[in-house]
Amino acid sequence: MREKLYRSIVELTNGRWSSFLLQHFTTSRISKKIISSYINIYGIKLDEVSEKQETFQNLHDFFIRQLSEDTRLIAEGKNVYTSPVDAKIESFGDVEKNTIFYVKGKTYDLKDLLGKEEIVNNYINGKYIVFYLSPADYHRFHSPIDAKVVRQFTLGRKSYPVNGLGLTYGNQPISKNYRQISELVTENGSRCAFIKVGAMFVNSIHITNTSDNWNKGEEVGYFSFGSTIVMLFNENSVQFLDNVVQGTHIQVGQAFAHML
Repeated sequence: MREKLYRSIVELTNGRWSSFLLQHFTTSRISKKIISSYINIYGIKLDEVSEKQETFQNLHDFFIRQLSEDTRLIAEGKNVYTSPVDAKIESFGDVEKNTIFYVKGKTYDLKDLLGKEEIVNNYINGKYIVFYLSPADYHRFHSPIDAKVVRQFTLGRKSYPVNGLGLTYGNQPISKNYRQISELVTENGSRCAFIKVGAMFVNSIHITNTSDNWNKGEEVGYFSFGSTIVMLFNENSVQFLDNVVQGTHIQVGQAFAHML
């Protein structure tokens, strides 16, 4: 019953006009007045931000803020995967029954998430990890490893909430939301699907590095609103480190897996 009620409310508020109004407000000069409240509510550390608060012209500009140089140190090592985002580790583990994984008790299938059979085959019996970015988090995403981008494509149209309620009561938002998928291949041939999932109202995923080569730690894009990143790894290619614990917070550049 609760799932049906939640979905009905979201469907009613997730239309074209509500998305337009939200986007219009956050990019307006009026929204500049609530930046201070936003900072206080979410406890954002201004000493990490690359610009002074007063230089931001609206809430959206502050939301996609950049960090000061050396605020996030990138773990060294060619075989080390580093976190692409500041986020909570929502879920992680093995892809079971060939193509199944779980988030907040929901079953997800790689076929629904990736859409293309030839890509699904790369991640059968592999591993997955889900990073959730809250409104308080830094919203630019970075390359997790030195890799070549062999494929990029987009799936889905609308986007629904990917917070705790959305993942618990929503209709599989990770595999149904608007999402951009980048498939990466490392120097040793390991594959990683880097999936950027749009959040409620606005399909706001922006790529800033359009080249075929990603270097570990460099910025490759940003979200205009809260969102989620899912990473998939092919079978027997990575081992998660001890700091990968459900519900813990991780920052850009922190190591979370070793390549096997």
